[in-house]
Amino acid sequence: MKIVVDAMGSDAQPRPDVAGAVAAAREYDLAVTLVGDQARVEEELAQHATGGLALEVVNAPEWVTMDDKPGQVGRTKPQSSMHVGMQLVRDGAADAFVSAGNTGAALAIATLHTLKRIRGIYRPALASIVSIQGNAVVLLDIGANAECKPEWLAQFGWMGSIYAERALGCASPRVGLLSNGEEVGKGTTLVQAAAELLEKDGVNFIGNVEPKEILSGAVDVAVMDGFAGNVFIKTLEAFGTTLFDLIRQELQNDWRSKLGGLLVRPAFRRVYRQVDPFEIGGAPLLGLNGVVIIGHGRSNTLAIKNAVRQARDAVQGQIVDTIRQYAPDVSNEE
Repeated sequence: MKIVVDAMGSDAQPRPDVAGAVAAAREYDLAVTLVGDQARVEEELAQHATGGLALEVVNAPEWVTMDDKPGQVGRTKPQSSMHVGMQLVRDGAADAFVSAGNTGAALAIATLHTLKRIRGIYRPALASIVSIQGNAVVLLDIGANAECKPEWLAQFGWMGSIYAERALGCASPRVGLLSNGEEVGKGTTLVQAAAELLEKDGVNFIGNVEPKEILSGAVDVAVMDGFAGNVFIKTLEAFGTTLFDLIRQELQNDWRSKLGGLLVRPAFRRVYRQVDPFEIGGAPLLGLNGVVIIGHGRSNTLAIKNAVRQARDAVQGQIVDTIRQYAPDVSNEE
């Protein structure tokens, strides 16, 4: 298996991107191709012990920044590391692409210029994988499609179910639809229509769910439109950061708190590891003719390594081929 890593993706590129790729090649016994500014990537690679590892560097003279506009970068930077990396997957020279770069640009380059959508998939979905009480939960869509149609949400449901089962090892994933109430008939007209379709789609649909069901681990896949999903995931991340900061401040208030903090520190570290997004690494863009995993721009070495692991699991789970089998034989333009 060969995984392509965008060496120019993260905010601190290429250091964590290269270090994470080296760690993944060593730990997971994979062939890894680093795509980016060849001189800079090779200089960074020289800082690591790479003997016996299947690593190569492919030059890409351009790279996408967080300031680049997704709608324009596909045309203005045709030799970017995202373009070159995804083209390797498209041409069969690699099995998956991993990047911690601009998510909107990755979506645009993949959809419009390189991999394209699987026939029958109306819109690709950007998923997020979060750890809830030790179990991985797939949230989708979290921002690729701000306004959706019921048919799109139904596809998100079974694509997320396929990913949860075949990449995350969850048997018969429970699929829930985010709404403002659990009762049948709750939610917007979009949610109500999507619920009817999900009932008929053959997934293990458990009905409408509120955020509390998602956070209690009652579902394995949570379906939502991209606007609600983006707000949901950002709120979740912000709340987690705020909560840990408050606890840290309170444990420094007086000597009793400091003493208590020393005693509970191992427990807090274990809790933090459960919710640390870098332990997941990255999340898939589902519905494309190739495996694409997108990580956070702040990704460190651990995050890149784990994003490569997600790519490996998606390839081993034959995610793309399985989605193709389930996709309806219709135009993508509905």
